Amino acid sequence: MKQVFFIVISLLINLGVKAQETTRWTLADHGGIEWQINDRIPHNDHIEMSGQQISVVLRYGVDADGAFNINRSLVFPMLRMQPVTRTQANLYQRFAIDIPQMVTLMDRSLEGEKVEKITLDGFLKVESAFDYGSGRNKLDKGLELTRIFYPSTVSCYYLEEYIYRNNGTGNIVLRVPEINIEYFIPAEQTLYGDYLVNVKSSKKGWFELKQGETLSFFVMYTGRRTDEPAFQLADIKAERAARQSLVNEWWTKLIVETPDPVLNRMFAFAKIRGAESIYKTKGGLMHGPGGEAYYAAIWANDQAEYINPFFPYLGYKVGNESALNAFDHFSRFMNDDYNPIPSSIISEGQSIWHGANDRGDGAMIAYGAARYALARGDKAEAEKLWTLIEWCLEYCKRKINDHGVVTSNSDELEGRFPAGDANLCTSSLYYDALVSAAYLAKDLGKPAKIADTYQREAAAMRKAIEKHFGYNVEGFNTYRYYEGNDILRAWICIPLTMGIFDRSEGTIAALFSPRLWTNDGLLTQAGTETFWDRSTLYALRGVFAAGATEKGLDYLERYSQRRLLGDHVPYAIEAWPEGSQRHLSAESGLYCRIFTEGIFGMRPTGLRSFDICPRLPDKWNNMSIKACQAFGQVFDINVIRKGAKLEVTVMNAQGTVLKKEIKPGETVSVKFKS
Repeated sequence: MKQVFFIVISLLINLGVKAQETTRWTLADHGGIEWQINDRIPHNDHIEMSGQQISVVLRYGVDADGAFNINRSLVFPMLRMQPVTRTQANLYQRFAIDIPQMVTLMDRSLEGEKVEKITLDGFLKVESAFDYGSGRNKLDKGLELTRIFYPSTVSCYYLEEYIYRNNGTGNIVLRVPEINIEYFIPAEQTLYGDYLVNVKSSKKGWFELKQGETLSFFVMYTGRRTDEPAFQLADIKAERAARQSLVNEWWTKLIVETPDPVLNRMFAFAKIRGAESIYKTKGGLMHGPGGEAYYAAIWANDQAEYINPFFPYLGYKVGNESALNAFDHFSRFMNDDYNPIPSSIISEGQSIWHGANDRGDGAMIAYGAARYALARGDKAEAEKLWTLIEWCLEYCKRKINDHGVVTSNSDELEGRFPAGDANLCTSSLYYDALVSAAYLAKDLGKPAKIADTYQREAAAMRKAIEKHFGYNVEGFNTYRYYEGNDILRAWICIPLTMGIFDRSEGTIAALFSPRLWTNDGLLTQAGTETFWDRSTLYALRGVFAAGATEKGLDYLERYSQRRLLGDHVPYAIEAWPEGSQRHLSAESGLYCRIFTEGIFGMRPTGLRSFDICPRLPDKWNNMSIKACQAFGQVFDINVIRKGAKLEVTVMNAQGTVLKKEIKPGETVSVKFKS
């Protein structure tokens, strides 16, 4: 009765939530999103954008009077500060300068700005208008201004373009000052000597604009070591084209097409944030979470577990290289005594962070490396990763306790919430890693006993998970997160993502009960106010995988509408209240995996093979993934409703690989020719 009560209350609350939900942004025709400014101001937001040498968090908004405001927080990941052992020791610099207020119309400051539209599409674009003159000579919207903000793709600078257009009937004169601001950072604070941060404009002077004419200039924000050559002004057209080309590359690979344009668009945006946050460090390409804190470093959860298994599907070369490099770095710490691998390798690979001790990192790395190797479909890479996978599996095996589950000091939340001596996440990750390793061993031609052993150990671990963690918590037939845990936790979703559906009904009911679900997704622990998107994204993936398609779609639509078109857009976020909902990168990879592994039910089973169990919602008649890059192939998946059945078609450049009608919930195997 208690569970039924919770479900009824949840339905009532959700009906209220749906009625209250509002959107600020709309889908744009060109592929981005737009905010048409209306009377719902003031409003402020923040977004992170990254290139291989720089990241910027833009805190922007529209004031009550309609004017635009912005504060830029620049991060220079490879300009390291002291000490080398501090994860967050990047060079930072904030800028609150208002460039348009430095430009004058003759001798007067521009006043009365009204922002008309803001666009996000891999760039931040702001379109405004200014009135000028007074009395009978006042000209409404006589001067238009377009601002465009973005980082360089490969160089250590961030760029802002300013485009003025005379929309009046007569000539006007704009005075543009020289901008050349410099900050000095002394060597005693840094790792690599003196640093300089510079802001420089591309034009200065007196410019007369006739009716319809434009004036364009840009401002470049840079950082460098003083023993390096000074930066020259960028080729602005080439820089903008390079950023656009990169966004186009991400948007034309791994395309999800469903009848829901919001889901399609958020998936497209998630690819940007998931792929852009990769830094060219002295330790090689390193994917970094970002958030003004985590750069030029890798983690066993964010990189190994969350984002690396996704990169092969996207087919982004830099992403795949960063994944392999991350696993190479973790491999450096394998040892004969089976002491734990550090949770994080920081400062361009020069130091480590192991502050939470063993978080279950061995299971995270084994899970991510095995899934990455299978999906990547590169036998040479897989052979290279095999030693790391074997080592991590053996490490976990040695940590199994008398209950048959894997012990660890904490979990990926690093003590923020209790995790006991053995938690559900670590054992579930270890289970899936064993399953993947068995598949991989066969394709690599390892002795048959290796795959057989991993299969037996996986079966034993699955039984131990059920016996030790399977529990009735707060009236739900689900899992306790650790021994002694009697409060619902978000991470009860983990077994669902690993193909363990023994307690799926009770677990799904608990996840969507008012004890855990909020308008911002899952609470980390019932009765608190803390939420982390990563658990929500895992849960949505698991709910689809378990076959609760209609419920999963309802909550996915709600979540996506809020994150893409609400008040804080356009990406998945890390946490709240910690981190102020910053756009950490790997969470966007987890969003994409809701589709590849949840809705389409893709599970790697070999270097050239995968299982697929598509979950087509009742209100959809079709869905597809185009230009998927995994398993050494480029292929499409189409799912079409055919009466009571689903027609699944897989095609690559050589033609149709599979075309089969299946029952909903049925799994079919796909194998490509070598």
